[in-house]
Amino acid sequence: MSKTADKPNNLFEECKENTEKFFAEIEKSTPVYHQTATDIQQNFLKSWKNMIFSSITLQQELATKAGMNVNMNKETLETIRNITEQAITAYQNQNKFTVDSNYTSNNMFEALNENTKTFASLSKNMLELMSSATKKA
Repeated sequence: MSKTADKPNNLFEECKENTEKFFAEIEKSTPVYHQTATDIQQNFLKSWKNMIFSSITLQQELATKAGMNVNMNKETLETIRNITEQAITAYQNQNKFTVDSNYTSNNMFEALNENTKTFASLSKNMLELMSSATKKA
């Protein structure tokens, strides 16, 4: 006998079973999706870094062959360092914002899950109350 022939034809049980099947598939694919996104980001950063270093190297070779003076005054070097520090700070702030947003979102979902349980319990109690009231009438 087939699996479906053994089951009762209950709409709600069917909905629960299919919902569980759907979310199980999503949960199974989430780690793969996460790893793929991480790999893409790491490859992007590696490529970006390589392009920048290649550009610097080519410009350095050109300057050397052209006999250009590449010595900078202290103020210019300090400006370059300050720009780098500001970029790092901006990245750190962006990262902190992202982590904090994720933390807040996770807390929100935990609260939603708890509230959903409470709401379902209250709804069940109301249903039982209404059901008992109609039986007495």
